[in-house]
Amino acid sequence: MSDVELIGLSKRYGDTLAVDDVSLKIEEGEFFSLLGPSGCGKTTTLRMVAGFVRPSAGDVVIGGNAMTGLPPERRGIGIVFQNYAIFPHMNVFDNIAFGLRMRKVSRSEIRRRVGAALDQVNLDGYERRYQRELSGGEQQRVALARVLVTEPRILLLDEPLSALDKKLREEMKYWIKELQQSLKITTIYVTHDQSEALTMSDRIAVMNEGRVVQIGSPEEIYEHPADRFVTSFIGESNILAARVVGLENDNFRLAIGPFEVAAPRRDGVAEGQSVSLVVRPERVLLAHEADHADVALRATVEGKSYQGSLVRYRLKLADQIFVAEVPNRADRPALDVGAEIVVGWNAASTEVLTD
Repeated sequence: MSDVELIGLSKRYGDTLAVDDVSLKIEEGEFFSLLGPSGCGKTTTLRMVAGFVRPSAGDVVIGGNAMTGLPPERRGIGIVFQNYAIFPHMNVFDNIAFGLRMRKVSRSEIRRRVGAALDQVNLDGYERRYQRELSGGEQQRVALARVLVTEPRILLLDEPLSALDKKLREEMKYWIKELQQSLKITTIYVTHDQSEALTMSDRIAVMNEGRVVQIGSPEEIYEHPADRFVTSFIGESNILAARVVGLENDNFRLAIGPFEVAAPRRDGVAEGQSVSLVVRPERVLLAHEADHADVALRATVEGKSYQGSLVRYRLKLADQIFVAEVPNRADRPALDVGAEIVVGWNAASTEVLTD
């Protein structure tokens, strides 16, 4: 049995359909992310799971029980918001203890559970500090401890890293994932940041315009995007206009300008059809490295940019612009702008999408 199930979940605000017939299952102990651009419906979906927003249609099932009509406090969920919502007039201990006091838990039990929560989030000794004395990462950990101390069945995280600087975000996303794994708590995480979702998630639901467009592991989402939106939103891709000119075993033969290349077959695509060929920049091979690739073509270097550990090249291939990212290594000579070079890739590293 799934720990959380959304069944035909929809939410309408007047003429606007914010969430459109979302159905998915989340397993016990899974770290599941709702990923998409602003306004795609991911936070509204999370708030319907929490019970803060009533669905226009559909249902939320937690632990096999329908949540229709149940208030948030009876759903066994804990939620951490984007702004943490820490009370500035309370110290850390009182912030964490707040929910337990509202539940009339005894003083001795509050002390025990707050102490355990502080230990979980590595904040032992911070009991008497106030919000003004805490860093952004420490405030986030207090917000998590305040939720965990109530021992929720489901943990909901709504863009919890968005207020932090880049370095701290990198540190905290690994810390949150490690904490979730140690607690084995079912977690639903809302983010617009592809890196966060790919790094932290067991599975991801990509949302666009209120609908779920693809569900899969980070590897499946990145390596095998379902459509052009997922391709463009998750990471960076080269999307080349092509046409199917033949079939050969498990591959299509595609025409890209004057070139013919191989690409894996995809159901629902026919010979003669116009398609898009997707190649990730890091899968592109340059110069002598392309000699033994499945595909090897001539291209011109249009530009390059130094990015520390990587060098990015803009290439012109059959009148289309193509980007390659290669590791910055001493044994790899730089390519000059204007140079004609061989570029290539392996067919298995590509995807074919219908337009």
